[in-house]
Amino acid sequence: MTTFEALPIIDVTRLFSDSLADRQAVADELGRASREVGFFYIRGHGITAERIAALRAATAALFAHDFDWKMQCHIGLGRGHKGYVPEGSEWYGSGRPDLKEAWDIGFEAADDHPFVQAGQPLIGGNKWPALPGFRDAVDAYYADVFALGRTLFQGFALALGQDEHAFDHLVTCPPSKLRLIHYPVDPSAEDAPGIGAHTDYECFTLLLADQPGLEVLNGEGRWIDAPPVSIEGEELFVINVGDMLEVMTAGQFVATTHRVRKVRDERYSFPLFFACDYATKIRPLPDFDPTGEKTAEYPDISIGDHMWSMALQTYRYLRDKVAAGELALPENARGTHTFGQFKTLEQTP
Repeated sequence: MTTFEALPIIDVTRLFSDSLADRQAVADELGRASREVGFFYIRGHGITAERIAALRAATAALFAHDFDWKMQCHIGLGRGHKGYVPEGSEWYGSGRPDLKEAWDIGFEAADDHPFVQAGQPLIGGNKWPALPGFRDAVDAYYADVFALGRTLFQGFALALGQDEHAFDHLVTCPPSKLRLIHYPVDPSAEDAPGIGAHTDYECFTLLLADQPGLEVLNGEGRWIDAPPVSIEGEELFVINVGDMLEVMTAGQFVATTHRVRKVRDERYSFPLFFACDYATKIRPLPDFDPTGEKTAEYPDISIGDHMWSMALQTYRYLRDKVAAGELALPENARGTHTFGQFKTLEQTP
């Protein structure tokens, strides 16, 4: 990782080109940024301003409702780990609860889907509040940003020296979560981060935010601002490497540590955490670990079990269930701070 002072900007327009040479050129830029920083902006993504505006309006209307109304769709009700997440429900790197509320939306799976029937955590239907227009706006945005994620995953495949469709079959009904996050401002509140320092658990993240607050840890251990950026009227997405791409590259791609500081203005952010199907086993690719030496550093665990184990260690209602013996961490589960710059502090959960 370099001692970067700002996130690079990559124009991904040519990922949509009919020319493999064009797509490979963008993929090479993705690979360089993933090795040196682990975070970057993208422009030319093709998601319209109208789609983004509709998502923002629906989200603002959602969080304007009172607490009891939102709690009717609490994330702990029913299966699937989706719905409303009240403020103080999550604990990351600060040892204190985060100052945010959220609504979690996932890849929609009916009750008769084989993954639901198999009892995979994180898979199932969404909780849709009785709010006119909300589902239409959020569903439409999810479809667009997930499709963009598929295209980026093909770009990452090229960056990893694979066929660009090498990973397509791994993404059919994944635990890819879109979070609608609201950071309220309370001047009298205890000084605490919006989200404590952490890495993201999936393959990569596509983030859109409306206010500053995101900070990324560079190679010298300094926090670098990653504010929202617009170019010629287009809002840029922030893309960051997650734990699973770090595993696939035996650490050459960096799941860079990041956080959201205490915000000065009300803030909304919309991360889509792009993942493979729950049962997908992620291991270093042979090109990155020809001797197999690095593979031993990564336990034999599926991407879904990794995500579920992180949720069990982060969400208060799940932590309580683990403490009470109602739930257990998956076998070979890792601690929450074991990727990116946290690797030297590996812990056993």
